[in-house]
Amino acid sequence: MSDQIINDAKSKMQDAFDYLHEEFGKLQTGRANAALVENVLVESFGTTMPLKGIASISIPESNQIAIQPWNRDQLPNVEKAITNANLGLNPTNDGIMIRLILPPLTEERRVELVKLVNKYAEDAKISVRNARHEGKSQLETLEKNKEISEDEFSGFEKKLQNVVDDFNKKVDETAKTKETDVMTV
Repeated sequence: MSDQIINDAKSKMQDAFDYLHEEFGKLQTGRANAALVENVLVESFGTTMPLKGIASISIPESNQIAIQPWNRDQLPNVEKAITNANLGLNPTNDGIMIRLILPPLTEERRVELVKLVNKYAEDAKISVRNARHEGKSQLETLEKNKEISEDEFSGFEKKLQNVVDDFNKKVDETAKTKETDVMTV
């Protein structure tokens, strides 16, 4: 039972870390990244779908994203969806595909992005702390109900704290890498 509590907490921490990765992928760092646009919602045949579901997305150059819908009739819808997504990018439609050119980032924008990276990292750490708190509360309940001894509680608490420390370290390393990526011209 106690191992299950720790595994549940670990799973929640992994979800927070995965979400952090997803958010970092969406940040515009001056280098093209398909994650910037793949989840943009496009009106397609009366339904709304993510862009990755109706087009191929490629990176022909380091500052360019090429989007080629599988059905050329969708070009205007894709163009409109990208414009409405407020990505700060102007789509260029050549009749076959849509190209997005990412402008170089200013120093001011880089500093803003670093602040955003740190905010996302702090949010992930808060989620990790919440998972630890929830797991610890469940362990305390088991101890109070005499389902585990005081020594077992102490051991499981240490295990849980080690998991928390590992995830916080991973979050810090990932944030530092992203920060370096953002600040690199």
